[in-house]
Amino acid sequence: MTHRDAIVLLSGGLDSATTLAIASAEGFRCHCLSLDYGQRHRAELDAAARVARALGAAEQRVVTLDLSVFGGSALTDTRLAVPTQASPPGEIPITYVPARNTIMLALALAWAEVLGAQDIFIGANAVDYSGYPDCRPEYIAAFERMANLATRAAVEGHPTRIHAPLIALTKADIIRRGVSLGVDFSLTVSCYQADDEGRACGLCDACRLRRKGFQDAGVADPTRYR
Repeated sequence: MTHRDAIVLLSGGLDSATTLAIASAEGFRCHCLSLDYGQRHRAELDAAARVARALGAAEQRVVTLDLSVFGGSALTDTRLAVPTQASPPGEIPITYVPARNTIMLALALAWAEVLGAQDIFIGANAVDYSGYPDCRPEYIAAFERMANLATRAAVEGHPTRIHAPLIALTKADIIRRGVSLGVDFSLTVSCYQADDEGRACGLCDACRLRRKGFQDAGVADPTRYR
């Protein structure tokens, strides 16, 4: 099999691990990109490294770009508390990190041009999610259009494709898909305020969505809780 190169955004959480497994199963040689953006804990970055190794990624790189200099999110500003109750319908929670997916996709786009890769994978989901605007399918489509206006590769006839294979799946569907592809979810960390050992709080939005996903999927939850 001839393997094509792809960039896979890998946070260390459940969704990005499943996305990596999907890209690998589709025959891509996966170059994983993780972002140290000044988040509350490094446990998810440690998880990303574990997942990349376990799923046979060609490599994993971590870019440091400290978004805490701007703040504006409970994930990058320790003065803001991580909510333990679901936000009202239609309200974007304080855990939204301004422009995070745009920044990560832009970095992935730059690396893809260097590698000559035309495919970028992101684990964005618009079903069981926190309502972040940069997880919607129209956003993914818009970024792809912009990418193909902005790069030499596209102008020279090598357009970029942004893959969001989880965009329309429920969390339970994502978990089932990951299990079918051999993802070990015990390696992943989803919690917004995990401790240094990667143990989850069980209270934040990410924990609630993850726990419900395992329940709905009928799969034992391997998450370690504090």
